[in-house]
Amino acid sequence: MSDRGLLVPSPVASEVPAVRARVSLAVAMLGFFVVSLDAQVVNVALPNIRLDLGGGLTGLQWVVTGYTLSFSALLLFAGTFSDRVGARSAYGIGMVVFVVASAACGFAPSLDLLVAARILQGFGAALVTPTSLALIREAYDDPRRRATAIAYWAMGGSVALAAGPILGGALAQLDWRFIFFLNMPVGVAAIFVLSRVGPSPSRVARFDWTGQVCAVLALASLTYAIIAGGELGYDSTAVVAAFVISAFAFASFLVAEARGRNPMVPLDMFRSRTVSIALLAASINMVGFYGVVFVQSLYFQQLRGASPLQTGLLFLPMSALVALLNPVVARTVGRFGRIAPILGGQLCMAAGLVLLSTVPANTPTLLVAVLMIPVGVGGSFTVPPVTSLLIDSVRLSRAGTASGVLNTFRQMGGALGVAVYGAVIARQGSFLPGLRACLLVTAALLVVTAAVTATLRRTTR
Repeated sequence: MSDRGLLVPSPVASEVPAVRARVSLAVAMLGFFVVSLDAQVVNVALPNIRLDLGGGLTGLQWVVTGYTLSFSALLLFAGTFSDRVGARSAYGIGMVVFVVASAACGFAPSLDLLVAARILQGFGAALVTPTSLALIREAYDDPRRRATAIAYWAMGGSVALAAGPILGGALAQLDWRFIFFLNMPVGVAAIFVLSRVGPSPSRVARFDWTGQVCAVLALASLTYAIIAGGELGYDSTAVVAAFVISAFAFASFLVAEARGRNPMVPLDMFRSRTVSIALLAASINMVGFYGVVFVQSLYFQQLRGASPLQTGLLFLPMSALVALLNPVVARTVGRFGRIAPILGGQLCMAAGLVLLSTVPANTPTLLVAVLMIPVGVGGSFTVPPVTSLLIDSVRLSRAGTASGVLNTFRQMGGALGVAVYGAVIARQGSFLPGLRACLLVTAALLVVTAAVTATLRRTTR
């Protein structure tokens, strides 16, 4: 019998897409790893940076928030840019910027220049993060395989979470500048692997410059007002003016997105309850996580006298368990759907924050480190299913935009978490009362978010 007319798949041809998918996943994991690593290694080195370059609590906040603010403010632009030039090209440009900015951070002679280089780093990270998710969306058509791939993508961040504090502490013992040079070989490796990824689809997309400028102005003004308010007072002229500018810029952003021909963020996306709740869950999760990492790094070193390396080791129980749990999270999502792990993660993090807020001042540092574990576990069970839930809720042509919106909300939550925690502690005049107030309020927000998340229907396995 003739085989004419029959399509017989070639073993070699069927292997090519699978190989390319794995390469795309490797690139995505490397990108998320190095971006997450940078945020983790910096926290434990903050006291050493202050000793070398000067600056008080406000200056240290800007070393952290300069990065996260630039990151969050430019993610929306990055999503549109990714859709226009293709995820592969946008990722490559972002990684080059990130590597160059890391070198600038390492050589920064002053705190102001360090913050400026951190802002440039945030721009590079803003291009890398949504494009890494877009590469996964392009490589995996099947929702189940894509959910598993996203769990492995999140593992890249979890490994950075586990290794970051220890690497940062060890390198800060030698010289805090080494923590930024650490990014360079990882970034170069990511660029090399990217060369093996196939070209990404692109589409004609005009940039929404009005929306982008308004978004940057709104976030920057709000962050400045929160941080400066802790030092100058919230009734000061500069702080009140910053709040007014932020509100006006945000209102202008909404008008631009509603009436513009090429909106950076299509507002109809938020008509989906799934999308809106996923974004809320992602942002509140990062408020708690980034806030805790920032203040606990200062707590261990300034109040308990730990060295940078000891501080990194104290984060190990929380961070190592997070890295190990990612495969468990993937299996849990496969068995119970995505809503149950998100709910469990939110409540677990809330419980951890409450426990941390109740420990006496003379509690052994090892016990404090153990009590931080629920915070990390809660985050590990929340991020992958929330990401998968959002990505599957939009069509493929909006994958880059949706990734940008998701990561904007996540990084905005992280930036505001650091800003608010620092401002509250500064206003209290005493570290522990301010820390406890922040932890309890964040725990309450997580419980409310969990109640809202529970209104979503249970997703298919």
